Amino acid sequence: MNTEHDTITTPVTADMLRGHLDVEATAHGLLPHRLPARARRQIPDSQLAMAEAQPAGVRLVFRTRATAIELDTLPTKRVYQGFPAPADGVYDLLVDGRLAAQTTVAGGNVRTITDMVTQSSELTEGPAGTARFTGLPARDKDVEIWLPHTEITELIALRTDAPVEPAPDRGRKVWLHHGSSISHGSNAAHPTATWPALAAAQGGVELVNLGFGGGALLDPFTARAMRDTPADLISVKIGINVVNADLMRLRAFTPAVHGFLDTLREGHPYTPLLVVSAILCPIQEDTPGPLMPDFDGGGVGFKATGDPAERAAGRLTLNVIRDALARLVEQRAADDPNLHYLDGRDLYGEREYAAHPLPDGIHPDPEGHRRIGENFARHAFGPDGPFTD
Repeated sequence: MNTEHDTITTPVTADMLRGHLDVEATAHGLLPHRLPARARRQIPDSQLAMAEAQPAGVRLVFRTRATAIELDTLPTKRVYQGFPAPADGVYDLLVDGRLAAQTTVAGGNVRTITDMVTQSSELTEGPAGTARFTGLPARDKDVEIWLPHTEITELIALRTDAPVEPAPDRGRKVWLHHGSSISHGSNAAHPTATWPALAAAQGGVELVNLGFGGGALLDPFTARAMRDTPADLISVKIGINVVNADLMRLRAFTPAVHGFLDTLREGHPYTPLLVVSAILCPIQEDTPGPLMPDFDGGGVGFKATGDPAERAAGRLTLNVIRDALARLVEQRAADDPNLHYLDGRDLYGEREYAAHPLPDGIHPDPEGHRRIGENFARHAFGPDGPFTD
């Protein structure tokens, strides 16, 4: 900003946000949440509590002629004890739907994960910072600031060199998606480069991303949150977390999926609903969990530790889950013509793995996200896709 006289401060309010389900007033400002308060009170572990507060897909949206924009925030960054700190999270600024600028915010709080298995952690408090964008076009425009998808971000103040107005409703459909850390955006380079954000842009829809790192576990409180969230299109990606957490056996898994879908249908009886199985993940295709950290390569990787012979006793693998989901959706679709199934290997399969293998054995790299997003858009939003009018 040039001078104090040129600066207009606009309070950050919940109605300026999209992609969230709730906001919490903090000592500093507003904290967006991707699960409502009732669901948060039922979260049983710190991993999901942290993941739902990381604003994957959450963005500030407004209309302005401003050429300079500043957003004060207090980030909470996650680091793993004994490993280098990751790069600061990226803020993406879009002008009329196109990426126009990026920046980061240094400092902030740091949550150090001291045990990767138990997710125990320590919090070190730090200062707030400012995301600055300059040189923007001097015309009326829709502006979106996508928050870092893996940094908890408290919103403190918005300053511009021209007035801010509410963004008009462009009439786009709302796509509500739930999935694991891959949907959350693990290893994506920036928030609009996660595969759901890429697919939403190609499909021309408004994204509400309930992808939670380690948290796609068929939790009833997540199903109820989705049931109560307005949406025109819904997808649920099921499989990888259930296997790598070694959470249940086949006997419990099938009724749990039925129950999750039953809850969704209570609030969205006729909404197009796409059930998606896991992408290709060789270490868990036929080997049960639990998944454990693997440091043999010098970095953070993962390995499955279950016994493949126990599949006969109901231990879950990705192939077991894919078969169960295909049967279940086929059965339900006889009475629910708006229910559809997509094999996750159609998004990322042998061809994608050969070109871009999973760097840590579980999560795709940025190019993998791009391919998953493109493939999902083609299958879901393309001709004859379940999300096509």
